[in-house]
Amino acid sequence: MLNASETLVYWLDDRLYLNITNRCSNDCYFCIRKFRKGVGEFNLKLSMEPSTRRIIQALQERVHRRVWREVVFCGFGEPLTRLDAVLEVTSWIRRYTALTVRVDTNGHGYLLNPGRNVAEELREAGVKRVSVSLNAHDSETYDAVCRPRFKNAFESVLEFIRRAKEAGLTVEVTAVRIPEVNVEKVREIASRLGVSLRLREYIPCSW
Repeated sequence: MLNASETLVYWLDDRLYLNITNRCSNDCYFCIRKFRKGVGEFNLKLSMEPSTRRIIQALQERVHRRVWREVVFCGFGEPLTRLDAVLEVTSWIRRYTALTVRVDTNGHGYLLNPGRNVAEELREAGVKRVSVSLNAHDSETYDAVCRPRFKNAFESVLEFIRRAKEAGLTVEVTAVRIPEVNVEKVREIASRLGVSLRLREYIPCSW
């Protein structure tokens, strides 16, 4: 059973966020979860993964309390490690609300779910937007700063971006401003792929 302090649904400004897993296929040295327990007042460290039913229950408690701009799968892990949960919860959101659904992902969807057409499944369930953390301008830099557990992860992220765009999703690439990353080269990659780029500031550790 989840502890009472553990948060599945949290909010920042007018966006509602879903924290459905703490598992991630990257081990980025700059990740906020390495030195914080959550965001603001919300504890995002999970002692166990919630069932899809529990996620929907937590969402039901919050989704109609105010006007939200969108619902975002984004917590202390990679949402697409639980692709089926993302699909089921998204289908519920589409059925009972008019909210846009976004998935924030590291782009490992095809590595995590071999043999599945991840982008098409997301679109069919009702996901409208994906934000993909690229965080590098080449494979060598990606392996050094993101420390993926998969080989050829950088190339797979680029493939995810291409396939998501082809599936009709609105795709945004993000990158953290860290010394290892050549921002202009990342900008060139985003431009070549025909997607937007958003740069995020690095939040240093507090010790």
